[in-house]
Amino acid sequence: MMKKGSKIIIALILFLLAIAINFNNELINNIIYFLAYVIVGLEIVKKALRNITRGKVFDENFLMTIATLGAFAIGEFPEAVAVMLFYQIGELFQSYAVDKSRKSISSLMDIRPDFANVERNDIIQKVDPEEVNIDEIIVVKPGEKIPLDGYVVEGNSSLDTKALTGESLPREVLEGDEVLSGTINLTGLLKIKVTKEYGKSTVSKILDLVENASSKKSKSENFITKFAKYYTPIVVFIALFLAIIPPLIIQGAEFSDWIYRALSFLVVSCPCALVISIPLSFFGGIGGASKMGILIKGSNYLEQLANLDTIIFDKTGTLTEGVFEVQKVEAIDINKEELLKIVAYAEHYSNHPISLSVKKAYGKEIDEKQIVQTEELSGRGIESKIGDKEVLVGNEKLMQERNIAFTKCEDIGTILYVAINQTFAGYILIADKIKEDSEKTIKELKKNNIKQTVMLTGDRKNVGESVAKQLGLDKVYTELLPDGKVEKVEELLKQKSKKGKLAFVGDGINDAPVLAISDIGIAMGGLGSDAAIEAADVVLMTDEPSKIVNAIKLSKKTMRIVKENIVFAIFVKILVLILSAAGLSTMWQAVFADVGVSIIAIINALRALKVKN
Repeated sequence: MMKKGSKIIIALILFLLAIAINFNNELINNIIYFLAYVIVGLEIVKKALRNITRGKVFDENFLMTIATLGAFAIGEFPEAVAVMLFYQIGELFQSYAVDKSRKSISSLMDIRPDFANVERNDIIQKVDPEEVNIDEIIVVKPGEKIPLDGYVVEGNSSLDTKALTGESLPREVLEGDEVLSGTINLTGLLKIKVTKEYGKSTVSKILDLVENASSKKSKSENFITKFAKYYTPIVVFIALFLAIIPPLIIQGAEFSDWIYRALSFLVVSCPCALVISIPLSFFGGIGGASKMGILIKGSNYLEQLANLDTIIFDKTGTLTEGVFEVQKVEAIDINKEELLKIVAYAEHYSNHPISLSVKKAYGKEIDEKQIVQTEELSGRGIESKIGDKEVLVGNEKLMQERNIAFTKCEDIGTILYVAINQTFAGYILIADKIKEDSEKTIKELKKNNIKQTVMLTGDRKNVGESVAKQLGLDKVYTELLPDGKVEKVEELLKQKSKKGKLAFVGDGINDAPVLAISDIGIAMGGLGSDAAIEAADVVLMTDEPSKIVNAIKLSKKTMRIVKENIVFAIFVKILVLILSAAGLSTMWQAVFADVGVSIIAIINALRALKVKN
């Protein structure tokens, strides 16, 4: 079958030939015009007839067919061909625009693995990723995509995670580290033990999410669908009225003149610019978001992001790192490194998160021979003998109980007070670290007209209030259990403005119920988490809160483009429809108005693809 581009070129040549040469025999001229029309317009006529048999009468194919056949009927052969020719050029341009938009998302689709090298009976077999079972070992060479989720059992390498996270810096992985499907192995050979079958892997879920994003329509798209449904039959009946009534009631009016006006009216009435550009704008916005490592599950959520006025954050893992770390070492009459070493030795046999954070901060091998004895003092701390030193590590109660004079630390977090040989030697502060861009994110959200920022946490009051104050949040609710978080979100949903939307930002694992009841659930750093992808409406593929700001900015930009296209298309349509009805516009001008408006609207819609990361 002949491609659309080839059809347009051949029809255009025949059309220009008939105009330029203008054969003396009108029949030859008309045959050439008719041939050009069949080449470029037969497909549209067939679609119109097929749709009529299916009950879908009033669409753009029907408008084009009735207008062009009517032009033939009144002897306007050149204009009949021109209508179809320029309409098809507009359609070709639309196809190019849609392809370009799809390619922006297809950059994300490049994460789809083509094969997996699986190790079976000491032989490497190249198979489809869907054929690999859990616990099998796959081999990934440098330059290959990791086809399935798992963890490294042999080797180390750098991974390109840009397609998943939007991050340009490679990620280093060692033996024991978790790896996600869709990333690219850059340097070393890796042997990976598979933990999820392909259908449940990260890459499969992301591809499914993106491919189905267009199924959830925004209010703007639904408006255009309803608009076209009622608008098209109305303009057809107006055109029919124009063709029949004026010649009957206006003295000297000719049917051919008013039929021509009615046909011009039909050509320009086609709502192509709206029907094409609005979904394309949203599709472009979703594609632009995916480039930034933000997965938006549908254009309805992209639209709602522009109307956010309240954002609720979980604390741990969302605004903070979610990992206890040594933040401060304060030593008295002893070296800080020596104090950290003594506490690490005292905590050596404990697996408590606090103990693990101290040992991680110390970072050196511990000589167990120096640990003479260790006793855990329930609810207070640890008593230990390290070499010839009597060591106490614990809370205020322990210091008071042993009558040790100590300097109280007013910082927020877990404080380990240390006494050596019954003398206060200092303290170590252990706390959850606030993410680098959290404070900047809150400031940027307020600049983007977010009226209220709230934090919900199960942490103690002093810890939660300290974090909220440091970040500049409007409200904080502390010591909440999961059901308490749900109650607070429901309460805040009732308080928000009628048009405003509320978003909850959580880690997507413990916060699934709250993500589900919010207007928009945003999973922070939820990549690879079943709960994140299923419960959230928007998934941020890294742990950066600042990506919420990017998503809101992109949403507002997309909505501006949508509104521009709606206003521009309707204004031009109404203007040219009036001119056509008044006989001040020819069919040529009608064609240019229709195709021109569509092309300008499509070019404008493509701006949604351009993002600043």
